[in-house]
Amino acid sequence: MTDLGGFSMHELFKAEVETHCAALSEGLLVLERDPADVSPIQALMRAAHSVKGAARIVGIDAAVAVAHHMEDVFVRIQKGQERTARTRIDQLLEGTDFLARIAQVPEAGIAAWSAEHAGEVNALTTALAAPVPDAPAAAPAPAPAQAPVVEPAPVIDVPARVAEPARTVDAVVQRPMPAAEPAASAAPVVETRAVRVNADNLDRMMQLAGESMVEGRRSPALRRSLAAVRSDLSAARESLEGALRRGDSARIVQARDAVARAETALSARLLELEAFFRRTEEVSTALYHEVIGSRMRPFSEGVSGFPRMVRDVARQLGKQVRFDIAGGEVPVDRDILAKLEAPLNHIIRNALDHGIEAPEERRSRGKPEQARVMLEARHHAGHLQVRVTDDGRGIDPESIRRKVVERGMQSPELAAQLGERELFDFLFLPGFSTASKVTEISGRGVGLDVVHQMVTSTGGTVRVESRPGAGTTFAMQLPVTLSVVRAALVEVAGEPFAFPLSRIDRVMRVEPGAIGSVQGRLQCDVDGHATGLIDGAALLALGKSGVEGAASVVVLGDESGRVGVVVSRFLGEQDLVVRTLDPRLGKVPHVASAAILDDGNPVLVVDVDDTLATLRKTLAEGTFRGLGQSERTASAARATKRILVAEDSITVREVERQLLVRLGYEVAVAVDGMDAWNQLRAGRFDMLVTDIDMPRMNGIELVRLVRADARFAHLPIAVVSYKDREEDRRAGLDAGANAYLTKGSFQDQSFVATITGLVGAP
Repeated sequence: MTDLGGFSMHELFKAEVETHCAALSEGLLVLERDPADVSPIQALMRAAHSVKGAARIVGIDAAVAVAHHMEDVFVRIQKGQERTARTRIDQLLEGTDFLARIAQVPEAGIAAWSAEHAGEVNALTTALAAPVPDAPAAAPAPAPAQAPVVEPAPVIDVPARVAEPARTVDAVVQRPMPAAEPAASAAPVVETRAVRVNADNLDRMMQLAGESMVEGRRSPALRRSLAAVRSDLSAARESLEGALRRGDSARIVQARDAVARAETALSARLLELEAFFRRTEEVSTALYHEVIGSRMRPFSEGVSGFPRMVRDVARQLGKQVRFDIAGGEVPVDRDILAKLEAPLNHIIRNALDHGIEAPEERRSRGKPEQARVMLEARHHAGHLQVRVTDDGRGIDPESIRRKVVERGMQSPELAAQLGERELFDFLFLPGFSTASKVTEISGRGVGLDVVHQMVTSTGGTVRVESRPGAGTTFAMQLPVTLSVVRAALVEVAGEPFAFPLSRIDRVMRVEPGAIGSVQGRLQCDVDGHATGLIDGAALLALGKSGVEGAASVVVLGDESGRVGVVVSRFLGEQDLVVRTLDPRLGKVPHVASAAILDDGNPVLVVDVDDTLATLRKTLAEGTFRGLGQSERTASAARATKRILVAEDSITVREVERQLLVRLGYEVAVAVDGMDAWNQLRAGRFDMLVTDIDMPRMNGIELVRLVRADARFAHLPIAVVSYKDREEDRRAGLDAGANAYLTKGSFQDQSFVATITGLVGAP
């Protein structure tokens, strides 16, 4: 089996099947609970279809057959040709388990394993192809008892301890399924998931909810008392005005006394109202913090599987490793904890395989035979800091420098100028690995880029610290929770924007005399370093405000490189409850999310990573390169044909990307049709290669949308799909594609010939 560019397609297949099998299991359970609701079928069809396509790429025929028959069943159910029987659900779950098992088989043993289980495959596919059998009369009896047990199992690990329920309870919460399927829009499917919540949290939330209800019941009485005071004031005012007109001094005195009594009553009511508002705010704030607290789980809960993993991997490698966890009691947002598992798994495995030396090598270097790997978590300055440290051989910056030059990523002259931190950043690039040997544990270059992607997706940062011979530390800084962000509020061109405090270096006022210009770019001094400045209004497409007089600047980045965004003025700090943008908006440049300010107005939260990438690119092109070189670079970039590949299967997407890169094209990838459409509008491409079945926007919809835009009227489009029926081919061509290929074209020259024929040579 081919290993393209250091990537193991079998490993990609394994990861993809795990994801889709989880979706299949969850969807089938939803379907079993409500057989009449077929809205989950579309997502189930896509999962089975994706597994079939990935299995075909890596040549696992048994998985192709099972996934194909599962997909056929879903089609029949969707079309109403078959009812959703419990027996059929059992068969589909059995098929899901089979796919999950075959994905775990080592690549070298696939053929033997498939031959050994050929009878099982035949029996399973025969059962799926046969008409749905009638369920036995006794079958429904155990179902109610089984359903609640099966569903939470993948989510909650409930220790077999009597004392555990006294501290935590399993709460079932409901959240809407992603609105990606048209079938689900009319009748949204509700997915349930079980989470562990501390019982004390629930008790306090119930108490605070009761207090909130009591406080709410006080408001009608306050309204009535204020209305009575207003009535008394109105009557006193009318009496006073009448007495003044008549000149009746006695009545004037009486009216003044009435006004004074009303003012006294008003003051008392205002004090009550102020106490009411204060108490309401206290209760709501406490309730909010309890809700946030219910989302927090101890760090140890998310890393409980690592000690066993370290033991098994170390034994497999013939190494002695002591694994310690510090800060296991540190509370972490459950979503952050879930996202941490994959990055930490990559980092620890990499440390065991490449960081830790063999016992004999450690002895020769004067180290104890037993190496040490430390996983540590702590709260610091409002952030969660997670560090993985080993005392192994460390990372040699010079080996990275040589690899950068060998792969043509930088010229020898420029590579020689890179600092240690800049060199370590190359480790997080996709496909970059300094490993001299590919193993089952690591070294394929598919780990650290995933770490970087997952950490930055949460608004965090990751960096590497290493000393050759002394060890390596991976340090991650993450938000404590994803639901609340402490932000610096600024005004840009009259509009409010928020910068997460965890992602900014500082805010500062720069006097006019401290702002200089180099090659047309503004810059100022920050800690003795020249820092480029960009007009925030121009960056956020709000026009150009210019810099007149003293400038308010938000400094982004760190010691390795800072840039400044000039804003109109600072508005202060605030805790924001962030809300994701509607998926229909696509990726809004430089914007990550939105929030509501205390005054009820909306505010956009700036995407710092997106902004930093744009700023550094803009400043580098204008400041650190000469004009002639910049023009030559741009010209060279335009000379290279750019192709956008839209494919939701990571396995197929990687095959297409590698093939096109080897031909000499520059390739960008999109994970679905919506992503591809956003990239097409924002960039320059010479061709589009797209799949058909994709979430959010399928390939047919994408092609029609592209052809409806005059800018892309002549853009070459090739559809590459597993669907090889004539009606599918006609649908793609009628939508506006120039060519329709099946994914079997990867094995011959038709894919290459079609691409070069449509877009020309690289």
